[in-house]
Amino acid sequence: MTRRALLALIIVLSLILPAAAATAQTPAPAKITVAKFGANSIIDEPGGVGADIVGERNTEIPAKKRLGSSPLRTAPATGDAVPLAPGAGTSTSSGKRAKSNPEVVLSYEGLNHRDSRLAFGGNQYSGEPADQGVCAGNGFVLESVNSALRVYDAATGAPASPVLALNEFYGLPPALTRPTGAPFGPFTFDIECHFDPDSGRWFHLAVDLDQDPATGAYTGKNYLDLAVSATGDPRGLWHIYRIPGMNDGTEGTPNHACPGGPCFADFPHLGVDKNGVFITTNEFPLFDNGFTGAQVYAISKAALTAGSNTIDAYLFNTAEPQWQAKEGQPGFTLWPALSAEKQFAGSQGGTAYFVSSNAVFTDDGSSSEMIVWALSNTSSLNRANPAPRLTKTIVPSQRYAVPPPSVQKPGTIPYGELFYGATEPGLIDTSDSRVLGARLANGKLWAVLGTAAEVEGNQQAGVAWFVFNASVNNSGVSASIRKQGILALPDEALAYPTLGVTASGRGVMGFTRVGPNLHPSYGYASLDDVAGAGEIHMIREGQSPQDGFTEYGGGRFRWGDYGAAAVVGNRVWLAGQYIEQPPCTVADFIATGFTCWSTRTQLANWSTRVTSLQP
Repeated sequence: MTRRALLALIIVLSLILPAAAATAQTPAPAKITVAKFGANSIIDEPGGVGADIVGERNTEIPAKKRLGSSPLRTAPATGDAVPLAPGAGTSTSSGKRAKSNPEVVLSYEGLNHRDSRLAFGGNQYSGEPADQGVCAGNGFVLESVNSALRVYDAATGAPASPVLALNEFYGLPPALTRPTGAPFGPFTFDIECHFDPDSGRWFHLAVDLDQDPATGAYTGKNYLDLAVSATGDPRGLWHIYRIPGMNDGTEGTPNHACPGGPCFADFPHLGVDKNGVFITTNEFPLFDNGFTGAQVYAISKAALTAGSNTIDAYLFNTAEPQWQAKEGQPGFTLWPALSAEKQFAGSQGGTAYFVSSNAVFTDDGSSSEMIVWALSNTSSLNRANPAPRLTKTIVPSQRYAVPPPSVQKPGTIPYGELFYGATEPGLIDTSDSRVLGARLANGKLWAVLGTAAEVEGNQQAGVAWFVFNASVNNSGVSASIRKQGILALPDEALAYPTLGVTASGRGVMGFTRVGPNLHPSYGYASLDDVAGAGEIHMIREGQSPQDGFTEYGGGRFRWGDYGAAAVVGNRVWLAGQYIEQPPCTVADFIATGFTCWSTRTQLANWSTRVTSLQP
């Protein structure tokens, strides 16, 4: 979830270019010591399924609790667009076919809004967007959304666990207690997970915001909730840690002097190498305007997989001059590059890579720069005095820009029509051109992000993809573009891309497909470092428009902040958001108890799609 997303998440209860030189960075990161919070199991006594509660919209939508807005750009200026090479959008920007044409092996509807809202006995917030976390290994798939998770059998897609609320999983009290709301517990969201074949363990990440038990007002405390499985079975025991994200000098954190008091660890993402586990966040003041900068936490993987009673997290603040992306510009959304299988970078004592973009900092919302980061000497995380080192380099790239939102194909919108008098569906948000996926595979670094793209005179949201050559030495990190391109269609938006790449360098990008003639759907395209991107395919066509509470009432319409991908051998798993709910009139809506045949709740109708492909 983005910082601005949290504002509008009126949470409802219910190419080859010369390498750029890098400068070594030597300062020490801050150290935060964290005690283990507890342990839990996915299959231990889930809180059950709650009942739909209709007509409690005053309780469902609490007062806005978070102040201010981000200074980052949220839309391109008029005329901003990225022209595409001829042929782009129908095959690839090079006009060549990719070396693989992925085949869908298995695809099924994953968790939907109704699943999340009714978990934990129904003591859940309703929320948009879903966000997305998926990980796979050992014969299982673990999918997570805001704010629930479930395990599936990887061979069949059959559920292998109940739906579990995030609060249940992390051993927290319910986010609220129906029907009155109080007592309120922490609100959990922004999820991600990863199965690490090296250690044979599962990692799951979320963020939580503490609420006053009596009023539901945010207290300022917020945590990165990190769970690590004790075995290779995700249904079994997990060790749980809560890493404080306030960075205001409390609970052993450094003081980043966020206006208004506590900082907030937003948009967390997860990386793993041979030696460490890495969490990146975007840090904002919780109760005021502003943006501090991306944060990078480094933790010993051995300590986590051992279930140590205390762990040390080493924190790099990219707002500090020695770690800024460029002078006066902190890092923004450093996406960790997950390795294919065990293809970890072993140079310089072990290196983890990250990729970020910076279009959001420019006046016109566009950029021709990417930033490659390296956290080296990760093996030191397992020694008494760790000395990890963060370096970065600016890489000239193709131009990309903040994408425009997309329209949706008209269709039945019973919630919008009944409660807001809407006659057409709202827009689909397409993000702000931050990196939304990164991978280290076949000796290369891969990344994707959303971009504005002009095709046949139409400006649409598209996918920008990059393949880098990257390396580290005593001076730091160097990188260059090996291949890059933009994938787009003239009459559709491709939004919120994600990326998985196998150890042999066969990749798949997943993304939402939506436009004036298409309900929100889920699609994919292949990617490799020779031909580039392949043809655009459909996984599952959406059945209706998005008809959720953020679409109406003058707030920010919401869509799925990010998708997810996982790689197991020669398979790529994708998970992303679309609409599975069938057409449903107002009369149908009322007659089915505001559930449209149990495919939604009163307030939202998003679904997710989980798909296994063989590229």
